[in-house]
Parts: sequence; C-alpha cells; structure tokens
Amino acid sequence: MLTGLSIRDVVLIASLDLEIEGGFTALTGETGAGKSILLDALGLTLGERAERGVVRAGADRAMASAAFDVAADHPAHGLLDDLGLDPADDGRIVLRRVVQPDGRSKAWVNDSPSSVGALKQLGAVLLEVHGQHASVGLMEEASHLALLDQFARSGALLDAVRAAWQAQTDARAAHEAAIARLARAGSDRDYIAHMAAELLKLAAQPGEEAALDHERRALMGTEKVATALKDAAVILDEGTIETRLTNAAMALDRAGPAQGGSSGPLAELVATATAAIDRALNEIADAQTAVQRATYSLDADPGRLDQVEERLFALRAAARKHGVTVEELPSVLVRAQAELAAIDDGDAAVIAAGKALKAAEAAYATAAEALSQHRVAAATALDLAVSAELPPLKLEKCRFRTRIAASPDHAGRTGWDRVAFEIAPNPGAGFGPLSAIASGGELSRLSLALKVVLAADGGTLALVFDEVDQGIGGATADAVGRRLGQLSQQAQVLCVTHSPQVAARADHHWRIEKAVVDAVTTTSVRVLAPDQREDELARMLAGEEITDAARAAARALVAAG
Repeated sequence: MLTGLSIRDVVLIASLDLEIEGGFTALTGETGAGKSILLDALGLTLGERAERGVVRAGADRAMASAAFDVAADHPAHGLLDDLGLDPADDGRIVLRRVVQPDGRSKAWVNDSPSSVGALKQLGAVLLEVHGQHASVGLMEEASHLALLDQFARSGALLDAVRAAWQAQTDARAAHEAAIARLARAGSDRDYIAHMAAELLKLAAQPGEEAALDHERRALMGTEKVATALKDAAVILDEGTIETRLTNAAMALDRAGPAQGGSSGPLAELVATATAAIDRALNEIADAQTAVQRATYSLDADPGRLDQVEERLFALRAAARKHGVTVEELPSVLVRAQAELAAIDDGDAAVIAAGKALKAAEAAYATAAEALSQHRVAAATALDLAVSAELPPLKLEKCRFRTRIAASPDHAGRTGWDRVAFEIAPNPGAGFGPLSAIASGGELSRLSLALKVVLAADGGTLALVFDEVDQGIGGATADAVGRRLGQLSQQAQVLCVTHSPQVAARADHHWRIEKAVVDAVTTTSVRVLAPDQREDELARMLAGEEITDAARAAARALVAAG
C-alpha cells in the first residue's frame, strides 16, 4: 500500500506531505488546479522520465518521495535482493528522486543510493498507473500471459511446465556435453590415458605424504647417530690405546723378575698397575662390542632415507603438475579413469543422452499442451467476463478477446503460448492491441474492466486511475465509481476524477487547489472532512454557485455510495 507521498518544489507544488490510507481515495479539483502535477511527482518516484520544467521556478532542485508498506511475501522483497539493495525495514520501501534544473536526477531506495532503473523496476510491482496516455502493466503485452494465468489459476500446471522445461534443458546440456566429449576424444584420449597411466604407476595412497614426511624426519635423526657410532668405532678400532696398554703390561712383566720374585711394597704397586692395565684392556673391548651392537641395532637399510625422499619428491611433483594436493591425487586418477571410460564409450553415451533428451522433450510437450488447453478454456471465460463489463462503462461498441498463439517455436519456462489482449474499438473494425483505443478515458475504463474481472492485482499494491471518467456521466460514471469501490476491496485505489458519481463512492476525498500568494502560484492538497466533501460534490454538480438542490444531490450521492 502507498502510505505517504512527499513533494518539494515540483512545478507549482512548493511543499506537500500526504499520508495515504487504504481503500478508495478520490482526487478532485478544478481544471488546471494541478492534479496532473501530483501524478507527475508520483511518476518521478517510479522512475519515469524527468523533464527540465519539473523544478519549481526559483528552486535549485525538485524532490519526490513515495513510501510503501509491503507484505512479507510480496515480490518487491526478492527484487530488492536481485538489485543488491538493502532489505525493506519492517516491510517499508521508500523510493526517492531528486531532479536538477537541467533534468539530471539521482535516485534512492530506502535511503541507499540507487538508479532510476531500479526505481522503475520496483515501481512496476508496487503501483500501476492507468491514465490518459498510458496504462502501465495491462498495456504491456508481455504481462498478458501472467494475467491470464492468474485468472485461470494455472499455478499447478505452470509449475509442471517449469519443471519439465528445466529437465529438458538439463537433458539437452547433457546431450551436448556427450557429443562434445566424443568430438574431442581423438586428441584428448592420448593425453588422458598417459595421465592415468602415470598416476596409476605412482599409486599415491591417502595419508602417504604425512607418513613419509614423518619417517624422513626420523631417518634424518638416525643417520646422525649412525655417523657418531661409526666415528667411535673407527677410533676404537685404530688399536693405538690397546698397543700402548699392552706394551705397558709387558714392561711391568719384566719388572717382576728384576725384583727376584720378592714381595714387598714395590711388588704390590707393580701388581696393582698390571691389574689396572688388564681392566682397561677389558673395558676397551667392552666398548668396542657395545658400539658394534649399537650400530647393528640401527636400520639395516642404509639407503632408506634416499628412497623416502625420492618418493616424496615424486608425489609432490605430480601434485604440482595437476594443480592439486598430494592427498587429492587418488581422486584425480579416478576422474581421469572415468573420463577415459566415457571417451571409450562415447557413442553409447551420446545415444543414451539423446534418448534421455527425447524423453524430456516429450514430457515438456505433454505439460505445455495441457497448460495451453487450460489457457484456451480460461481465455474464453475471461473474454465473456470482460465483455459483460464493457457496456456499463460506455464501451458497448468495443469487443474484447484474448488471442493465444501456441507453437513449439515459442517454448520456454512458461509454456509455448503467446498471449495478447486485443480490442476491436468499433463495429466492423478488426482486432488490434489495447492501445488501438484512441480515447484516454476509454483506455482507462477498459483497464478498470480488466482489473475488476481479473479480481486480483498481480502483486501490485496500489492502482492509480487518471480521469477514468473522461467523457461520461450519469449511470456510466456511477458504474465506474461502483467498480472502483469494488476494486478497492482488493487493492488500494487512487482516482483523479471530475465526476461526482465517482468521487461519492470513495472512502477518502482530496481536493487539489491552486492559489496565488504574493504573485506566486502554488498548488496544494486539502483532505476533506465529511461536510467539506459534501460541498465539493455539490460544486462538482452545480459549478461555483452551490445551491441547496446541489447539496441535496451531493448528500444523496454519498448516501448511495
């Protein structure tokens, strides 16, 4: 729902802040008072073209801002996300436009800088304008298919078509991929086979890199110990110490006879020295044995470290070659083998994919045909309902029809139908687009008839009708008013009108006024109280001189509404 409109320095409007309620609001006023300016300002917030003359004389810029309250499931929320804009705060969306005197402008959505294009896209789902020169939404043929589906309640059939279209799209992509694989099989097969053979020979195992790295570190530490033991063994095996100790023992042995075998302190000392030398020789022998045993306890394979390092190098080189980690090498092999198998079985894959595509196309055709038949039946009902609405709206000479062109050439996510609403404005005239109606008032009334029959607003929160009562009066104007009131039960309706029969049906009434203050012409909006509303309706009936009869007629209109 449109909840607020703020305008600054737009043509004749200096400053205006309007709070807008739901239901049906009528905008009245004398010709030239500025009703179109109000709609032009609203149009700025919806991304319409900004003219140079939009800035009020003497002002440095013009500004218009429109605020909308939207439900949580409204498509505007998804559109905000698609446009990369901040989400609505508590369901409130504010569109703002500032225009410079040279026609350049800037746009904001919820106070975030945006583009005029974003305003236009959001405005299209928030508000429809049906007026003298355009009828946004209904005049766009691209919208007619969705409107017919809305009337026909085609949701389930449409979902089936969309699913079948996606399945067909996927099947076609798979078929094209199979053909492409077969086409490149000659050049790719040798490379893939060579790659698979290399990886198969390498036979990388999960966790192997970490295990080898751990073993390498351990082996590097063991090698240092082995080197130390080797050095110790060499020193011990030189025999220098044993030779000296043996020569010393022999010299001491000679000292024994020299003493004549006598005992005494000297003999004891010689014996002690000889025993010490014997112990030293034994200790050296024990040391040699211990070093030998320690050396034997090390890995018997002295080349293991080289083997581990070579394996690590090979694994890591393969990983770099294929742009993966060592852990991912087994997966690369699996993919290569699968692709090689697919290439070798290319003909069969193409045939299978072709069969799957034909099945998907047949399923889509069945779903699309069912939807098309449903639309044709709904179109007949829609044509009858719209045609019944035309005579009361003084469009009795018009004929309305929904044209459906079904063809597989039009196939897409929404089926293969092209839908267009057409009108024959006069007896004997052929059918053409809705824009074939020359009169802006007739165009607005036709839009009103369609909106009433369609019974829902297609997601739009607000509808604006500009002089939908042009060229009519009496019973026809009353019929327009009643239909606007009916439509306002489902969507917010604002209508610029010169007809008291239409205005009397409104829930709210604004009077657009123009005044000259200090030689400056300005336009303002006055929200009418019930008694003021009666005066305005009487003025619309009788002119500037309001009579008692006009007041009585005004009261009767309000009572009838």
